[in-house]
Amino acid sequence: MAIRNIRTMDEEVLRKKSKEVKVMTPRTKMLIGDMLDTMYEAGGVGLAAPQVGVLKRIVVIDIGDGAEPLVMINPVIYETSGEQTADEGCLSLAGKCGQVTRPNVVKVRFQDEHMDQKELVAEELLARAICHECDHLDGILYIDLVEGELRDATYEEDDEEE
Repeated sequence: MAIRNIRTMDEEVLRKKSKEVKVMTPRTKMLIGDMLDTMYEAGGVGLAAPQVGVLKRIVVIDIGDGAEPLVMINPVIYETSGEQTADEGCLSLAGKCGQVTRPNVVKVRFQDEHMDQKELVAEELLARAICHECDHLDGILYIDLVEGELRDATYEEDDEEE
């Protein structure tokens, strides 16, 4: 697979609505693989197709919980509950973050990479990631939802044994 260029906030493609995927093609399978590789290379937990310049309703997510990466085609969030507020960032605006309130639980329908219909109930970080990536499919960016100011992201360094 290949690493693709991640589009940045000033690029118009990020503000456009993505189109439904009707059939799985070899080209779409390659896109999914490239999106996963690109997400991992950039150190993200999610990536939507518009972020690599493709207006298709595809997202990939891996929150690092040991589960298989989640590939969602044509996702639709049909129910939400609860609330969580936390810092959120985006690979399309690296190095910045801001407080965003999202549902704490989401129910989502989607198709997997075999175009099989699936449903998922997600909580906490996974729910946040699903909301963030699904917003990308409709041209909505987290900066549209930030409460207060964007600020420089700070990351705790892992303690290394000497």
